[in-house]
Amino acid sequence: MSRPPVRVLLADDQSLFREALAVLLGVHDDIEVVGEAGDGAQALDRAAALRPDVVLMDLRMPVLDGVAATRRMRAEQPGVRVIVLTTFDDDEEVFAALRAGALGYLLKDASSAQLVEAVHAAARGEAVLQPSVAAKVVAQFARLPAGPGEPRPQPLVVPLSERELDVLRLLAGGRSNREIAAELFLAEGTVKNHVTNVLAKLDARDRTQAALRARELGLL
Repeated sequence: MSRPPVRVLLADDQSLFREALAVLLGVHDDIEVVGEAGDGAQALDRAAALRPDVVLMDLRMPVLDGVAATRRMRAEQPGVRVIVLTTFDDDEEVFAALRAGALGYLLKDASSAQLVEAVHAAARGEAVLQPSVAAKVVAQFARLPAGPGEPRPQPLVVPLSERELDVLRLLAGGRSNREIAAELFLAEGTVKNHVTNVLAKLDARDRTQAALRARELGLL
């Protein structure tokens, strides 16, 4: 039995961008754009009425900005997953959005494939960060002082999902994407996306570095 499409709400103060995004996502049968909002307050109202699975949330909007809207949405509607989709990746905005409860953070120059995968990942409850944003998060977390008796290195701020851990274990064992796909009964393209997320969350430039860092963090 096929799963129902992921219901998405678009929150952005630029109507032309919302229209383009709706067209881009609308070509996918497994995604349904259920509504749009031009500011954070509208996003809260529309989310309460439409019950989307995922909200694509801009940060700089009138009336109520994206961070405040995300914080309230997580409190009032904890089942809704928020992905920030913005032009800005300043440290302050990144960390404010993640502290407010955003599950993902993408920049507007992300590819359509990255965006579609992020929507599906968020619907599954998985965190999705643009690689440049993930690097900021890892660097910031590494700078936090350790408490008395706490060992280094620290665990990941954005944890790997169970599926990403499965992929990581096989990746560390030297398996190719095709071999991982066969072992986990996944499409090779899906495995490629998981590997990309694993590398970003571990701040690793390649598979070998990912395996080494994972061992340092006690993930293997």
